[in-house]
Amino acid sequence: MGLREQWREQVSQVRQMYDWLLQTEHILSGAWATPEDILSNEHVAQRFDAWIAHLTELAASHSLDDPVQTCLQQFLKITEGLRSHLIQCYDLEGFPRTNNDMEGYIRSLKTRYRRVSGRKNWNSYLLRYGRCVAYYDWLERAGISSVEIAHLLQGVGHQQWQAMRARYRSEQREQLKLYRFRHRRERYLAELEARWEKTALGT
Repeated sequence: MGLREQWREQVSQVRQMYDWLLQTEHILSGAWATPEDILSNEHVAQRFDAWIAHLTELAASHSLDDPVQTCLQQFLKITEGLRSHLIQCYDLEGFPRTNNDMEGYIRSLKTRYRRVSGRKNWNSYLLRYGRCVAYYDWLERAGISSVEIAHLLQGVGHQQWQAMRARYRSEQREQLKLYRFRHRRERYLAELEARWEKTALGT
């Protein structure tokens, strides 16, 4: 098989798998529903399960090329694990069917930070302030004054505040650990070894 034919076959395989993903997204987004249809968890589940059953039969037939067969089996495995969480939002009126709006909002936060700071990467900013970045932005966009914020905070109990602060700090530490391990691995491991050695000497 020549390189051109091999490339054409690979492109055909990618297109086939991409079509499956588009069809799955089409079902989950509810784009198939007409204005007369009542979009509900039950209706989406029926369409989605029928589609997954079709793909399962296709995978069981072993009629696909090896790369496509492997990718389809992996897709079905992941889908099976996520199935119980995928179809939960359709009975809630006005609830977004995709996370496109959320991703667009996060992108706008990144863009604004880059403009303000002049930096291309916002990881250090995010690691320092975490989810508060989105809260600050929402307060500013909503036009809520510092007096109104103080009034809202008066309704938060001391124990509730302490519990939330402890949870937030714990989550921030986990994010910081992941960042250090991925981007500054050698330095992070060296710091851990130094801490372990110091602890061992102390005991």
